[in-house]
Amino acid sequence: MSNYRRFRISGGTFFFTVVTAARSRSVLTDHADLLRQAYRATASELPFATDAIVILPDHMHAVWTLPQGDSDFPERWRRIKARFSHALGKRYPRSASKHAKREVGLWQRRYWEHAIRDDRDYRMHVEYCWANPVRHGLVAAAMDWELSSIHRDHRAGRVPNGWSSPKFDGAFGE
Repeated sequence: MSNYRRFRISGGTFFFTVVTAARSRSVLTDHADLLRQAYRATASELPFATDAIVILPDHMHAVWTLPQGDSDFPERWRRIKARFSHALGKRYPRSASKHAKREVGLWQRRYWEHAIRDDRDYRMHVEYCWANPVRHGLVAAAMDWELSSIHRDHRAGRVPNGWSSPKFDGAFGE
Protein backbone atom coordinates (compact mmCIF):
# COMPACT_ATOMS: atom_id res chain seq x y z
CA MET A 1 0.00 0.00 0.00
CA SER A 2 1.23 3.48 -0.83
CA ASN A 3 2.18 5.83 1.95
CA TYR A 4 0.82 9.21 0.90
CA ARG A 5 2.06 12.19 2.83
CA ARG A 6 0.35 15.52 2.95
CA PHE A 7 2.42 18.66 3.43
CA ARG A 8 0.78 20.28 6.45
CA ILE A 9 1.50 23.85 7.44
CA SER A 10 -0.28 25.37 10.40
CA GLY A 11 -2.18 28.40 9.12
CA GLY A 12 -0.99 27.62 5.60
CA THR A 13 -2.49 28.48 2.25
CA PHE A 14 -3.15 25.62 -0.17
CA PHE A 15 -4.44 25.00 -3.68
CA PHE A 16 -6.64 21.93 -4.18
CA THR A 17 -8.09 19.93 -7.02
CA VAL A 18 -10.87 17.55 -5.98
CA VAL A 19 -12.27 15.21 -8.64
CA THR A 20 -15.27 12.94 -9.07
CA ALA A 21 -14.61 9.31 -9.95
CA ALA A 22 -16.48 9.55 -13.26
CA ARG A 23 -14.91 12.51 -15.02
CA SER A 24 -17.65 12.60 -17.66
CA ARG A 25 -20.53 13.38 -15.28
CA SER A 26 -21.81 16.83 -14.38
CA VAL A 27 -22.83 15.97 -10.83
CA LEU A 28 -21.10 18.94 -9.19
CA THR A 29 -22.71 21.60 -11.37
CA ASP A 30 -26.06 19.78 -11.48
CA HIS A 31 -26.17 19.79 -7.67
CA ALA A 32 -24.15 22.90 -6.85
CA ASP A 33 -26.71 23.89 -4.20
CA LEU A 34 -26.02 20.67 -2.25
CA LEU A 35 -22.28 21.12 -2.65
CA ARG A 36 -22.54 24.68 -1.31
CA GLN A 37 -24.52 23.44 1.70
CA ALA A 38 -21.91 20.75 2.45
CA TYR A 39 -19.14 23.31 2.05
CA ARG A 40 -20.79 25.90 4.30
CA ALA A 41 -21.63 23.34 7.01
CA THR A 42 -18.02 22.18 7.08
CA ALA A 43 -16.64 25.73 7.11
CA SER A 44 -18.89 26.61 10.03
CA GLU A 45 -17.55 23.66 12.06
CA LEU A 46 -13.92 23.88 10.97
CA PRO A 47 -13.33 27.42 9.74
CA PHE A 48 -11.06 28.34 6.84
CA ALA A 49 -10.86 31.17 4.34
CA THR A 50 -11.81 30.42 0.75
CA ASP A 51 -9.48 32.65 -1.24
CA ALA A 52 -10.72 31.27 -4.56
CA ILE A 53 -12.98 28.47 -5.75
CA VAL A 54 -14.47 27.20 -8.98
CA ILE A 55 -16.93 24.34 -9.37
CA LEU A 56 -16.85 22.54 -12.71
CA PRO A 57 -19.01 19.60 -13.85
CA ASP A 58 -16.67 16.86 -12.58
CA HIS A 59 -14.06 18.60 -10.42
CA MET A 60 -13.37 21.70 -8.42
CA HIS A 61 -10.40 23.85 -7.53
CA ALA A 62 -9.98 25.91 -4.40
CA VAL A 63 -7.41 28.03 -2.63
CA TRP A 64 -7.81 27.93 1.14
CA THR A 65 -6.05 29.64 4.02
CA LEU A 66 -6.32 27.75 7.29
CA PRO A 67 -6.48 29.42 10.71
CA GLN A 68 -3.27 29.81 12.70
CA GLY A 69 -2.61 26.67 14.73
CA ASP A 70 -4.58 24.48 12.31
CA SER A 71 -3.30 22.32 9.46
CA ASP A 72 -6.14 19.80 9.11
CA PHE A 73 -7.38 20.34 5.57
CA PRO A 74 -7.87 16.55 5.01
CA GLU A 75 -10.67 16.45 7.61
CA ARG A 76 -12.36 19.42 5.97
CA TRP A 77 -12.33 17.75 2.55
CA ARG A 78 -13.49 14.46 4.07
CA ARG A 79 -16.51 16.20 5.59
CA ILE A 80 -17.37 18.18 2.46
CA LYS A 81 -17.21 15.07 0.29
CA ALA A 82 -19.17 12.92 2.77
CA ARG A 83 -21.89 15.54 3.29
CA PHE A 84 -22.35 16.09 -0.42
CA SER A 85 -22.45 12.35 -1.13
CA HIS A 86 -24.98 11.78 1.65
CA ALA A 87 -27.17 14.68 0.45
CA LEU A 88 -27.24 13.22 -3.07
CA GLY A 89 -28.41 9.88 -1.75
CA LYS A 90 -27.08 7.99 -4.78
CA ARG A 91 -24.60 5.22 -5.32
CA TYR A 92 -22.29 5.15 -8.30
CA PRO A 93 -20.31 2.30 -9.86
CA ARG A 94 -17.64 1.34 -7.37
CA SER A 95 -14.81 -1.06 -6.90
CA ALA A 96 -14.84 -3.86 -4.36
CA SER A 97 -12.53 -1.74 -2.22
CA LYS A 98 -14.91 1.24 -2.27
CA HIS A 99 -17.83 -1.09 -1.55
CA ALA A 100 -16.00 -2.64 1.42
CA LYS A 101 -15.31 0.83 2.84
CA ARG A 102 -18.96 1.84 2.31
CA GLU A 103 -18.04 4.60 -0.12
CA VAL A 104 -20.75 5.66 -2.56
CA GLY A 105 -18.33 5.76 -5.49
CA LEU A 106 -18.79 9.44 -6.32
CA TRP A 107 -15.33 10.79 -5.53
CA GLN A 108 -11.79 9.89 -6.40
CA ARG A 109 -10.18 8.97 -3.10
CA ARG A 110 -7.18 11.22 -3.45
CA TYR A 111 -7.01 14.87 -4.32
CA TRP A 112 -4.25 17.21 -5.37
CA GLU A 113 -2.94 19.73 -2.88
CA HIS A 114 -0.19 22.27 -3.29
CA ALA A 115 1.23 24.47 -0.53
CA ILE A 116 1.33 28.07 -1.72
CA ARG A 117 4.90 29.35 -1.51
CA ASP A 118 4.77 33.09 -2.11
CA ASP A 119 2.66 35.95 -3.49
CA ARG A 120 3.35 35.04 -7.13
CA ASP A 121 2.39 31.39 -6.52
CA TYR A 122 -0.76 32.54 -4.73
CA ARG A 123 -1.82 34.84 -7.57
CA MET A 124 -1.09 32.17 -10.18
CA HIS A 125 -3.29 29.60 -8.42
CA VAL A 126 -6.13 32.03 -7.75
CA GLU A 127 -6.11 33.01 -11.43
CA TYR A 128 -5.97 29.33 -12.36
CA CYS A 129 -9.26 28.86 -10.49
CA TRP A 130 -10.83 31.82 -12.27
CA ALA A 131 -9.58 30.72 -15.70
CA ASN A 132 -10.37 27.02 -15.46
CA PRO A 133 -13.85 27.14 -17.06
CA VAL A 134 -12.27 28.86 -20.07
CA ARG A 135 -9.47 26.26 -20.23
CA HIS A 136 -12.11 23.53 -20.38
CA GLY A 137 -14.07 25.29 -23.11
CA LEU A 138 -17.15 25.78 -20.93
CA VAL A 139 -17.29 29.56 -21.48
CA ALA A 140 -15.48 32.16 -23.55
CA ALA A 141 -14.74 34.46 -20.60
CA ALA A 142 -14.16 33.61 -16.94
CA MET A 143 -16.85 36.06 -15.80
CA ASP A 144 -19.40 33.99 -17.75
CA TRP A 145 -19.02 31.00 -15.39
CA GLU A 146 -21.50 31.30 -12.53
CA LEU A 147 -19.87 28.84 -10.12
CA SER A 148 -16.69 30.79 -9.48
CA SER A 149 -15.37 33.13 -6.83
CA ILE A 150 -14.30 35.50 -9.61
CA HIS A 151 -17.64 37.30 -9.18
CA ARG A 152 -17.06 37.92 -5.45
CA ASP A 153 -13.52 39.07 -6.19
CA HIS A 154 -14.67 41.35 -9.01
CA ARG A 155 -17.22 43.01 -6.70
CA ALA A 156 -14.43 43.49 -4.13
CA GLY A 157 -12.17 45.13 -6.74
CA ARG A 158 -9.63 42.28 -6.89
CA VAL A 159 -10.44 41.48 -10.53
CA PRO A 160 -10.17 44.39 -12.95
CA ASN A 161 -12.81 44.96 -15.62
CA GLY A 162 -11.80 43.15 -18.77
CA TRP A 163 -9.57 40.63 -16.97
CA SER A 164 -8.75 37.80 -19.32
CA SER A 165 -7.45 34.36 -18.60
CA PRO A 166 -3.68 34.14 -18.66
CA LYS A 167 -1.84 31.38 -20.46
CA PHE A 168 -0.55 28.85 -17.95
CA ASP A 169 2.76 27.21 -18.62
CA GLY A 170 3.51 24.01 -16.79
CA ALA A 171 1.23 21.23 -15.66
CA PHE A 172 -0.33 22.11 -12.35
CA GLY A 173 -3.80 21.93 -10.96
CA GLU A 174 -5.05 18.72 -12.53
